[in-house]
This record gives sequence, structure tokens and C-alpha cells, in this order.
Amino acid sequence: MTDNNNNPSFNSYNNDGEESSPLLKKNLEDNDKKPAKVSADAKTATAEYGCTVNGLPLIHGSVMGEPMGRTQWDSCLFCCLGRNDEFCSSDLEVCLLGSIAPCVLYGSNAERLGSTPGTFASHCLSYYGLYLIGSSFLGGNCLAPWFSYPSRTAIRRKFNLEGSCEALNRSCGCCGSFVEDGLQREQCESACDFATHFFCHTCALCQEAREIRRRVLHPGFNAQPVLVMIPPGEQSMGRGA
Repeated sequence: MTDNNNNPSFNSYNNDGEESSPLLKKNLEDNDKKPAKVSADAKTATAEYGCTVNGLPLIHGSVMGEPMGRTQWDSCLFCCLGRNDEFCSSDLEVCLLGSIAPCVLYGSNAERLGSTPGTFASHCLSYYGLYLIGSSFLGGNCLAPWFSYPSRTAIRRKFNLEGSCEALNRSCGCCGSFVEDGLQREQCESACDFATHFFCHTCALCQEAREIRRRVLHPGFNAQPVLVMIPPGEQSMGRGA
């Protein structure tokens, strides 16, 4: 009698207990030789966004999962008249308010930034009081910048704007040690915000006002639209002669 163990057709299982077949092995070898297919969506995504050296996908120039880079201010500190664009008239108004009535400009900035009732009056009157005390007893507007500089920090954080340390590091490469550490960078940026308000107070208020007006609507435009129903007029049916 023929021993079935010598017949390869009856050796349906290998030593590991898994099914073995010459056809199965051939198919596996063929699959290993075939190149891996890449879907059209993956090709489109790679071509559109690209990848880094480590293979991480890029979205709009930044790695997915990494923090977004800070943006620059819309106008520089000494662009008093702003730019000749759709905000040209608003920039002129900002320049006049900053030169004549900085308390009104600061209250307007706080109102647009906070968008809460009573913000303009409280900030404007507080600024005006400090302005009068500093001008009367100290010979200049040296108290109001201590009160107004936190608004610059709030604007920078809200719109993810780069500070003075980051701008210096980008332009000339200095302040690199402060930029790398997040806590030191924020402390340095807050100190620079105060220095900007203290030494270039009017220009700082105007720059902040231009930035807010380009990014935030006036609180008066945030009202809900009102639907007005107008009844139809009287209609009369004409009668033919």
C-alpha cells in the first residue's frame, strides 16, 4: 500500500499547522515582486501639499500637528498714515485720533477687542485720568502707557502676531535664546510691549488700531438682522368695457 505521507498532495499542513500549497507560495512570491500601488488620492495629496524629509504631510507650508507660525503685523510701527487701500480713510482717522485724542483711540481699540458694553467708557475715562495726572504733575504722558500696554499683548496673542523679539530674530538673528524657550519669549515680548508703549506710545496705539480695524468689525455691526414684513398694497380688478 502506498504511503500517503510521501505524496505531496496529501501534505496539506506544514509543521506549524498552517495550510501549505505550492500555488499559495507562488502567489505570495508574485505579490512580493509586484510594486505597491499608490492611490490617486494619495498622489494628489502628496503633489498638492508635499512632505517633509521625515515623511510628514505639509499643509499650507507647515507640518500637520506642529504649531502654526506667527504672522506679521499688517503695518509697521511708524506707518502713521497706513496704506492706500480700502482702509485708507480709517487709517487717516486713526492717525488724527492718536495725535489729538489718544484716550478716544485707546477706548475704541478696547471696545473692538473686548466687544462688551461699557468697555469704551471705562477704558477711555481711565486713560484720560492717568493722562491728566501725568501731564499735570510729572510733565508728560508717562502713566497712561503703564495702563495701556496690556492691550498690545492681548492683540498679539489673539491674532497670533509676532513680537519684537521674534522680529529681531527673523531679521538679524539676535534674541535666539529667548525665542526658543516659550516662557522666556513671552516675558521678553511683554517687556517689549511695555517699552513700545512707553517710548512710542502714539505710534503703538495707531498700529494697534489699524490692526484691529482690519481684523475685527465694529461692535455695532454685530447686531442681528431684523426682518421687516411689508403688507401688500390694495389691489383692484379692472373691469373691461
